[in-house]
Amino acid sequence: MSPERLYALPVIGLVLLAILQVGYGQVMAPSPAPPPSSNGTVIDQGIAYILLGVALAITYLVH
Repeated sequence: MSPERLYALPVIGLVLLAILQVGYGQVMAPSPAPPPSSNGTVIDQGIAYILLGVALAITYLVH
């Protein structure tokens, strides 16, 4: 197994851990105001992030 693959797994794990911690911070924070209503921009942004991740993965695999 190449050294790049050995280093990639811990880095991916740390990134996922950081993302999970951000999610916990949002859930535990008290919110006095009601959550804002979505007008579709959140869905569009989510799709854009997914497409960006797919493009990054394809670029990594092709390279």
